Amino acid sequence: MGMHIAVAGNIGSGKTTLTTLLAKHYKWEAHYEEVDDNPYLNDFYEDMHRWSFNLQIYFLNSRFSQILEIRKSPKTVIQDRTIYEDAYIFAPNLHAMGLMSSRDFETYFTLFNLMSSLVQPPDLLIYLQASVPKLVEQIQKRGREYEANIRLDYLKKLNERYEAWISSYNLSRVLIVDVDNNDFTNNPQHLAHIIDQINAELHGLFIQK
Repeated sequence: MGMHIAVAGNIGSGKTTLTTLLAKHYKWEAHYEEVDDNPYLNDFYEDMHRWSFNLQIYFLNSRFSQILEIRKSPKTVIQDRTIYEDAYIFAPNLHAMGLMSSRDFETYFTLFNLMSSLVQPPDLLIYLQASVPKLVEQIQKRGREYEANIRLDYLKKLNERYEAWISSYNLSRVLIVDVDNNDFTNNPQHLAHIIDQINAELHGLFIQK
């Protein structure tokens, strides 16, 4: 029976890169966030208030479908971003910033509660913890056109919500990676250290079972 490993973290924290590196190392199947095919992302960054609900519903549906697929698979799957981040970080942040109406937010959260009651949490959550300057540096480096308009206060508020969420997250084992001091993209030793930590967590999972 395969396991479900999830990588969580703010925009620009390196989720996709780490997901790719770990999938290659462990020969896991990787499930990525639908960014290039997302029909709402460009519109959202141009007019957040108008498109926030549409975008969040799209992500919620996409992530729910992914989890159903992951749990059916006999393979171990590593997932880039979780369903919980949408519900506890992105949607409430949009609501708090006045970019999603209370009516839309309540509808969204009711749907999330229903979906999350039907799926299992990941076996291991890897959280990429990064400072705002590090996030900005990595976002600029990858140069996605639609991300050029991301506001600094938006990133900062997301980071605060991520920290609050991870401090109370208790649905599975958690491994926290300090991105500011772990250049896993360019430094093989840093990646090897993360892999050692993952091995320790996974062996703990096997012992439990």
